[in-house]
Amino acid sequence: MLWYILKLIILLPLIGFIAWGCLKLAKKMQEKAGIGGGSKSIRIVETTMLSPTLKLAVIEFHGREILVSASRGGLTRLAEAPARPRTAESLPE
Repeated sequence: MLWYILKLIILLPLIGFIAWGCLKLAKKMQEKAGIGGGSKSIRIVETTMLSPTLKLAVIEFHGREILVSASRGGLTRLAEAPARPRTAESLPE
């Protein structure tokens, strides 16, 4: 019984520290990859999967919204329009 409590006292904080470290590492990797906001000139507005190999994405770039299709063959620009004004509910927290 004493051995079980000793392992619990040692391993429980260790597991908590590992989980905390993984969350910090994930946040740092997202910032490095440019995911999650910031003052970047490119922003992914929305994505939609059409099939396992085809995805549509709306990308905002310098005041323009560009609709692209992403497939195994690469990216194809489908349409372009002026960017819609961002509402309070669409802003990241």
